[in-house]
Amino acid sequence: MTELAQAARYVAIITDGNGRWAAQRDLPTVEGHQAGADTVKARLRDAARLGVEELTVYSFSTENWNRSASEVAALMEMFSQRIETETPELKTEGVRMRFIGRRDRVGDQLRKQMEWAEAETAANTTITLFVAFDYGSRAEIVDAAERYEGGGEEAFSELLYAPEMHDPDLLIRTGGDMRVSNYLLWQCAYSELIFRDELWPDFSAESLEQCLTEFRSRERRFGGR
Repeated sequence: MTELAQAARYVAIITDGNGRWAAQRDLPTVEGHQAGADTVKARLRDAARLGVEELTVYSFSTENWNRSASEVAALMEMFSQRIETETPELKTEGVRMRFIGRRDRVGDQLRKQMEWAEAETAANTTITLFVAFDYGSRAEIVDAAERYEGGGEEAFSELLYAPEMHDPDLLIRTGGDMRVSNYLLWQCAYSELIFRDELWPDFSAESLEQCLTEFRSRERRFGGR
């Protein structure tokens, strides 16, 4: 038996296209990442307004270390500055922040800032923002598998980076590509997928609303008929 989807409460986004957005405007790549970070903050507020309870964004993958040293350094500096300046603001807005991924390759200062942001916002309940940072889904599954001692899917899920995260109802990818790029492979097993042509900095409040409306029109079968 099929039924139309209800409102999406748990949403994940592959925020693709920052570099191309900057290139189209003859701007340094880091300016594209800054614009993308602004869009994350704006769409986070829209998501909360639209009833989304968890928003997960792909901000830095395990493969992104392969980019130029200058781009990686600029990204790390941007993350550090953003966490420092925006955490108090997000705290007052009721946002709970969680970083998912490996933390052994980032500097001590950034790692401490991530821990600080999580602690500062831990009691908030308006919306949870999961930031996938130095994240790769295969790495997450391997890390969990190394500690898994049996007990089925539920026991395995408890070993993932954020066991409290709900499986996303909806996965959105911007930038025109149609792939999931090693993102939340376990969690998105039954997520509805929407691919958008906009580059991430151009993904507007209207774009998000369109995605949520399209989700509600989908029939979700979960293996049934």
